[in-house]
Amino acid sequence: MGSWPDDVTAPAERARLADAHRRRLAAQAERTPRQALRLALLRQVGRRYRRTPPAAAAPQRILVIRPDHLGDLLFAGPALRLLRRQHPGAHIAALVGPWGEPVAARWPEADRVLTCPFPGFTRRPKPDPLAPYRLLAAEAARLRQEAFDLALVLRFDHWWGAWLAAEAGIPRRIGYAVPETRPFLTDPVPYVPGRHEVVQNLALALATGGRSPLAGLPAALTARLPFADPSPPAADEMAEDWRLRFPLAETDLAAADALLPPADGRPLVAIHPGSGAAVKQWRPAGWAAVARRLAEEHAAQVVFTGSAAEASLVEPLLAQLTDVKPPPRSLAGRTDLGALAAVYRRCALVIGPDSGPLHLAVAVGTPTVHLYGPVDRRTFGPWGSPQRHRVVTSDWACIPCNRLDWPEAALAQHGCVRDIEPEAVVAEAARLLGGRGGL
Repeated sequence: MGSWPDDVTAPAERARLADAHRRRLAAQAERTPRQALRLALLRQVGRRYRRTPPAAAAPQRILVIRPDHLGDLLFAGPALRLLRRQHPGAHIAALVGPWGEPVAARWPEADRVLTCPFPGFTRRPKPDPLAPYRLLAAEAARLRQEAFDLALVLRFDHWWGAWLAAEAGIPRRIGYAVPETRPFLTDPVPYVPGRHEVVQNLALALATGGRSPLAGLPAALTARLPFADPSPPAADEMAEDWRLRFPLAETDLAAADALLPPADGRPLVAIHPGSGAAVKQWRPAGWAAVARRLAEEHAAQVVFTGSAAEASLVEPLLAQLTDVKPPPRSLAGRTDLGALAAVYRRCALVIGPDSGPLHLAVAVGTPTVHLYGPVDRRTFGPWGSPQRHRVVTSDWACIPCNRLDWPEAALAQHGCVRDIEPEAVVAEAARLLGGRGGL
């Protein structure tokens, strides 16, 4: 996870660093020579495959490719529902990473879930430079036996997945019209900067055609499809079909009951301090301050959640809160995905940085407070009513940069999340908890 300093950047230094970051990112906007060579090679390889769309016929076997992790998979759910509505008789298969199977297995619209350890998404170093291409050949041979007639590549820059669909002989291939992906597609669809990822996915599903593709989509949502829009529709504009979902099983609910303390009339608040990138983490002193104030001013029972690897983030927080009543508890490493979702469903509020678990809380209908920094909230922010799902940011002028791979040695210079004030987080939490206490 990387260490994260508690020191807040002074305003003048914050402005200087933000300006330097923007200049650096602008200078890096052009493709590097290596990236330009890769694009040229992809275009050359793409010439092998037929790119003229086949005659429009109702697809019978559809493959949906989404290599990402929890949050992006939850964002794909509404597109799966629209796809099923458009093609009610088709066989729909989802191809996800092994890490995504617990999410995709809960998509009732998918007849089958296939897995592939997509290069670049395993969160492990690749064995050697040729390993991704050996895997592509093997996976293409496997998929060729499935005789899919349409592939939907839901990640905007996933040229490997688009190439896989072409090499597998899938005749119709729909994805986003970005330069690296386009050589392998028959139906490229514009990727609109600033459009929320859920709406991007819905636009791809609409491109498959089918029966009454717009039927049932609220006008407030369909009106957004051709345009960039910074926010999701409000709750009263969004039909149930287009919300995020994560169905809970009885075993999930039982696991949550076994893990959670008795309610005792207190609001249960979950704090998930971890995230998939170190630059998105908040300073530990901030989490400790928020937990303390929620317990003292709102009589909240605070529980910390996280993976087993994130227990190291939680333990120091508990050590700072030994005098708080009721004492916060840790569930880090004690929940699988279903149990975590059920825990969140029991909560009055979930707080954390931009991460998959926060979107999981949205999917089970619990109010949330999200800490955002490097990632564009318009594209990857909470998908739901802004009255129930709040976003807090700092005043760094380089927000958003959409870069997550800053090295650990540079984290002190990237305080877009670190410099969020605890008072701002507590204020949003208080609104969602109903204004208990005086702020």
